Amino acid sequence: MGYLRSWQNSFYKDKTVLVTGHTGFKGSWLCVMLQMAGAKVVGYALPAVGEENLFSLAHVAEGMCSVEGDIRDLAHLKQVFEEYRPEIVFHLAAQPIVRESYQNPVYTYETNVMGTVNLMECVRTTGGVRSVLNVTTDKVYENREWCWGYRETDALDGYDPYSNSKSCSELVTHSYKKSFFDELGIPVSTARAGNVIGGGDFAADRIIPDCVRAAMEHREIILRNPYSVRPFQHVLEPLSAYLMIAEKQAAEPEKQGYYNVGPEEADCVTVGELATLFCDAWQEGVSWKNVSDEGPHEAAFLKLDCSKIKRTLGWEPRWNIRTAVEKTVEWSRIYRDKGDVRACMETQIREFMQL
Repeated sequence: MGYLRSWQNSFYKDKTVLVTGHTGFKGSWLCVMLQMAGAKVVGYALPAVGEENLFSLAHVAEGMCSVEGDIRDLAHLKQVFEEYRPEIVFHLAAQPIVRESYQNPVYTYETNVMGTVNLMECVRTTGGVRSVLNVTTDKVYENREWCWGYRETDALDGYDPYSNSKSCSELVTHSYKKSFFDELGIPVSTARAGNVIGGGDFAADRIIPDCVRAAMEHREIILRNPYSVRPFQHVLEPLSAYLMIAEKQAAEPEKQGYYNVGPEEADCVTVGELATLFCDAWQEGVSWKNVSDEGPHEAAFLKLDCSKIKRTLGWEPRWNIRTAVEKTVEWSRIYRDKGDVRACMETQIREFMQL
């Protein structure tokens, strides 16, 4: 864990780092971490969604250069690369919701596939990039509903348009690596992270945001698939892995690759178990009930084998699922009480990174 303790005063200090999708939930947390590490952060994304969003609530834009743009717009993205000349690139821009992908499959593919092509093309044609990470998802695998974790060597073939488009994004990255980046000496990796939770996620059709909304409105939590198993983890878990991957491969290109990032086996819980942990942490009499709405197909069982990133980079998850839920509730209560959510984020980051 020496990497975590040295993180704030090492690799990212004074480096220009581009984050696509920086106005989203994970992007906002990542930008705060990079700001705390002393990086020169540049973001490229659509405006944050909704009147209440983490990017605005945490004043993330004040510590960076925030560029409003669509990842599908190659010309505009190229202008940003030429102007800022990033050294490190984190690609998070995506249409990330499974149900939305059924309603808008063309937009989902345009964003998640051609957006990746545009990003990789800008890296290819702009000098100075030292390290690239494409953030995909644990849902890229052909889901066979088996009870053990998927490994990086398992077949890619997401079922729904979102998952499939992310599988395609992986393949785009693999092609650019073999066709261009190996010769150019630009290390590139993908990170396939499990389901993330944490303070400031306001998305629709996600279990913890739904729980928070129900608790704040003093109503019962409605679960669609309480028996589905997912690799839930606090958002700081994969973000710490992203930072580690980009740093390590910049110094040792042989460490680039395709990495699963998920919790320990004991922390892979059902949606119902997660909701129960939330109710225990929130208290105030909040409870949940099972109401199947016969929505679109979603995998019932999904786990990740994370032995590769542990073995290759020495990364380990830090917060178990109970702590992850408690930290999410901590942030949400501060938000409810109109407190300083940015200060809460910085405190949790310091706690997590052991600063």
